[in-house]
Amino acid sequence: MTFRLPVSFRLLSSLRTAVRSRAMSIKVGDPLPDAQVFDGSPENQISVKDVFGSEKGILFGVPGAFTPGCTKTHLPGYVSQADDLKSRGVKVIACISVNDAFVMNEWGKCHGADGKVRMLADPTGNFVKVISLYPSGHILLVITTYFVFMFSLIVEGGKVKAINVEEDGTGLTCSLAANILSQL
Repeated sequence: MTFRLPVSFRLLSSLRTAVRSRAMSIKVGDPLPDAQVFDGSPENQISVKDVFGSEKGILFGVPGAFTPGCTKTHLPGYVSQADDLKSRGVKVIACISVNDAFVMNEWGKCHGADGKVRMLADPTGNFVKVISLYPSGHILLVITTYFVFMFSLIVEGGKVKAINVEEDGTGLTCSLAANILSQL
């Protein structure tokens, strides 16, 4: 008897392989894209590019608010190390995820992010599409639940200075605050 995985699991496995092999379209030296996201509420739409302006900053991306690794390690690390990062010249620290603005806002409140980390919502995947962090042509539900890579960018003068993408898309190593501190 042969065991066959459910179609949905096989689809997710094949899409995960596609994501692993896909390179980011954004490169060191490129300007931040002018992708529209939400900051705090659905009424406050802003360009990722405008969030940073010409300031030195960090943008880190996670697959979802309230997910285990993101909630226990990723966001808390940036909140707790915000002062250290800012002492090294960082003016803006922002977290982006493919959640809606209400979820991002509440997640930030749960972790005391106010005044430390801006919580950006990318519910339609505008930003992750531009930097190619998911396989094109797939529905957002799949993107939000499984395929957005964890990453971090160091930004300065509106341009990307460093890119860190977790190799397996889900790890907690190179995109964490401690790694960014070592790069500043």
